[in-house]
Amino acid sequence: MSSYNIALNFEDGVTRFVECKAGEKVLDAAFRAKINLPMDCSDGVCGTCKCRAESGSYDLGDDYIEDALSADEKASGLVLTCQMVPQSDCVIAVPASSTVCKTEQSKFAATVTKVEQHNDAAVVLELDIDSIPPVFLAGQYVNIDVPGSGQHRSYSFSSAPGASKISFLIKKIPGGVMSTWLEAAQPGHKVQLTGPLGSFYLRAVERPLLFLAGGTGLAPFLSMLEVLVRANSQQKVHLIYGVTRDLDLVQIDAIEAYVAKLPNFTFSTVVAEAESSHPRKGWVTQHMPAECLNDGDVDVYLCGPPPMVDAVRKYFDENGVKPNSFHYEKFTPNAAPVTP
Repeated sequence: MSSYNIALNFEDGVTRFVECKAGEKVLDAAFRAKINLPMDCSDGVCGTCKCRAESGSYDLGDDYIEDALSADEKASGLVLTCQMVPQSDCVIAVPASSTVCKTEQSKFAATVTKVEQHNDAAVVLELDIDSIPPVFLAGQYVNIDVPGSGQHRSYSFSSAPGASKISFLIKKIPGGVMSTWLEAAQPGHKVQLTGPLGSFYLRAVERPLLFLAGGTGLAPFLSMLEVLVRANSQQKVHLIYGVTRDLDLVQIDAIEAYVAKLPNFTFSTVVAEAESSHPRKGWVTQHMPAECLNDGDVDVYLCGPPPMVDAVRKYFDENGVKPNSFHYEKFTPNAAPVTP
């Protein structure tokens, strides 16, 4: 392979991708893309360019001093971008804002290809990218400008990276700006998008996964599941999909399709409404099998409304559940998702 995609995740949630040529250092690739990553010496002496590599393989060489990067720091995943030479696609957390690094959010245009209604609960919006498909990490979101309103709304990709068509699962809100526009949206209509954004995304898969989705918080997990299929993942993955009403259970056919595609994927659904005849009623925390927590050797991903996120965090604390990692994103209507 002659080059690698390097995702730079900044503290303010902005993600920029740069192409790093074979043998090229990340700092040089970023500068070539006009992104000013923190640095002073660029010689492995000062440690100013220290970041965290969250996934991927790379070589740091030995042309740096221990004062810049200690052995313990290296073992924990810290890197010097002035010395880091990727050997695969990588994700790097940058301890600075995109503004400080003088980079901007990417903007791109798309054309509506499908608007599919799901009861009164949600809409699937499918878009055809007008230029180069956006690069993003499974789980991230974009801001979509609502035509004619001067406003934007934030939605997670439900499609996987790399496709020319992208899709979103959007909650219907009576009188909402986006919901109102979607009522009249037709194939051929144009929209503008900004992103990708967000620090909620699928990390390197090294142990069983537990996905917890609330309502249209299902969207990022559909993207993640497709990525796992492409990677031929053999890890155990369990998805618990919780909603308020029976009518809120949407895209079940899409979830069921992954049972055949992923050999160790299972899922369950939970409905909170007391009047429901669903076999599993209540909250996701009441239907969380011990085996899917794997005695803590599990990576947990949670996307849902704030009450659900808070309830799961409380459940983990009160029951002494300490997963290997816990990534979560809160979302509320008309507001950007919030990650810890």
